[in-house]
Amino acid sequence: MTQRPTALLIDFDGVLRTFDPSENAKIEQRYGLAPGTVLDTALEWDRLLPAITGRMTRAEWLATVAADLADRVGGLERATELMEQWQVYPGVIDPVVLAFVRDVRAAGLPVGLATNATIEFRDVLEDFGLSGEFDAVAVSAELGVHKPAKEYFMAACGLVDTAPPRCMLIDDTDRMIRGARAAGLSGYRYTPGDDLSYPRRALGL
Repeated sequence: MTQRPTALLIDFDGVLRTFDPSENAKIEQRYGLAPGTVLDTALEWDRLLPAITGRMTRAEWLATVAADLADRVGGLERATELMEQWQVYPGVIDPVVLAFVRDVRAAGLPVGLATNATIEFRDVLEDFGLSGEFDAVAVSAELGVHKPAKEYFMAACGLVDTAPPRCMLIDDTDRMIRGARAAGLSGYRYTPGDDLSYPRRALGL
């Protein structure tokens, strides 16, 4: 019989933080690039992996993106300018998701933020005023292992002092949900605009 979760792990980008793609598309178009080109380049796995496992800083990661795009935008200087502009837009925090996190904690259940991110991620939380909103923060770059690896989820569950069968992951990516379930957690796939009624019920709120 499935056990009711008594702790929550929740993703950051795509769940708590969202982005309007048109913001950076305007910048890309000024440099003659199709919308989404910079993000697609940044997320190429061989480039992303060292950044989210702590072997490369955010600045170093983005510098590799600039180098890759240099020939397409008229040189490295222009590519560096592009990246400086591209990373200005920080996205927005979804108030519905943040309210859900607060409700879970108010019910006495621990909440851990579970994110694949660079070593500077805690600065992002501070910039958004979110540093005190979680009982734990499982940053892949700090752990040296990334979602959806079992080792990542074991570490994240440990940070909220809860066994995997009692932890629920909310994430917007199927691959992460499958990895969490393989590690023994329950998982809920989030889609934009979700009112989170199902995880509320599952957590007994």
